[in-house]
Amino acid sequence: MTDPTIGLAPVVARWAEPGGAAAVADRIAAELARPGHKRIAFTGGSTPLKVLALLKDRPLYWSQVTIALTDDRRVPDDHPASNFGKIHGALGDSGATFERLAEGAPVAPFDLVWLGMGEDGHVASLFPTMQALVRPGPTVIATTPIPLPPEAPFDRLSLNEKALKASREIILVVTGASKRALIERVLDGCTDYPVADFLRGFGPPVTIYWSA
Repeated sequence: MTDPTIGLAPVVARWAEPGGAAAVADRIAAELARPGHKRIAFTGGSTPLKVLALLKDRPLYWSQVTIALTDDRRVPDDHPASNFGKIHGALGDSGATFERLAEGAPVAPFDLVWLGMGEDGHVASLFPTMQALVRPGPTVIATTPIPLPPEAPFDRLSLNEKALKASREIILVVTGASKRALIERVLDGCTDYPVADFLRGFGPPVTIYWSA
C-alpha cells in the first residue's frame, strides 16, 4: 500500500449517485478487488451490517483485508452496543484480519475510511462537546461525549482526526433529510460541526453516500 499524501491538497467532496446501501456495497467490493493487502476502517452502527449482508454472497477476498473500527464503545465484545462484536460477528469467518482499538496505539494509514455521522455532526467518536485525551500523530484516543447520549451512555475509543485522514479516500455514509441538510450547510461554509474537519480544509477526497 502506498502511503497517502495527507494534508497536501484541499479536500474534494462529492455526492455519490446513487448513494444507497447497494452503492456503498459496490464501493467496498471495488476496494477489495484492488490488488494487494488493504486496510479499511469501518464505522459502527447498523448500516455496515446492511451493506455486509449485500456482500455476503459475492466472491470477495477478505483474507487480503485488515479491518479496523473508526470508534467503539468501551464495552465487552458480546455487549449489544459493541461495534467490534457486530462487525466480527458478520465477518469473523471471512478470513479478514481484525485490528482492535487500543488507547494510545499508533495507527497505520488506510486505503479507505468509512465514516458515519450523527445528527449533531459527530463522526467516529469525535463529538461537538466531549472530554478527550489529546495525543499527537495518528492514534487511538479515549473520548467521552458530553452529554452522554441516553441510547449509548458509554465512554469511547476513537481514531483521532489524523488517523481518520490518513487514508487514500474517505466515504461518508448518511441517511435522512436532516443529515443531508447539515452536510450541505457545512459544504456552504459552516464549521460548527466535527464533520466539517473532514469536508473542508485539507485531507483526502470524500465521497458522500446519502439516501433517504
